[in-house]
Amino acid sequence: MGQQFKGLAERHIRFIEAQKLFFVATATADSRVNLSPKGMDSLRVLGANRVAWLNVTGSGNETAAHLQSHPRMTLMFCAFEGSPMILRLYGQARAIHLQDPQWPLLEPLFPALPGARQIFDMEIDMVQSSCGMSVPFFDYVGERDQLNQWAEKKGPDGIRKYWHERNQQSIDGIATGIADKNG
Repeated sequence: MGQQFKGLAERHIRFIEAQKLFFVATATADSRVNLSPKGMDSLRVLGANRVAWLNVTGSGNETAAHLQSHPRMTLMFCAFEGSPMILRLYGQARAIHLQDPQWPLLEPLFPALPGARQIFDMEIDMVQSSCGMSVPFFDYVGERDQLNQWAEKKGPDGIRKYWHERNQQSIDGIATGIADKNG
């Protein structure tokens, strides 16, 4: 059954580090709730109450848009193999952009990924575990290469152009500021 914790215990950290996939959810007071799957070895546990994850360029930029006015974030991990468990991290997050002074401190924690645009730095205020007994088993086959190949083909200038053309607003019309914040 579900339990709540003030921070991550060692067993939670080991569970997170074993996962190939996690989900992130954000929303403003009146926007759509955004829920996105994330992978690519992009998350790091920085302490019992802090995680960071590297975000690469994609079709939208909802998370960054939402955090500007409502910094709440939820991350969810599910066991698709082994013992069942769902682990949720609740907290407040901020987007670190390429030009921010924190970028060179956090960026080396992650593998170099083409199209990197933000690092989300989350302070955890609650951890919740639940049984996960209804989550099915899935076999991990491997990472997809398409997004990296797309970003490499575009190159840095093409990625910046894409930010201007496709990542400037959320689906609800919230300005993201991505082009200004990332030069």
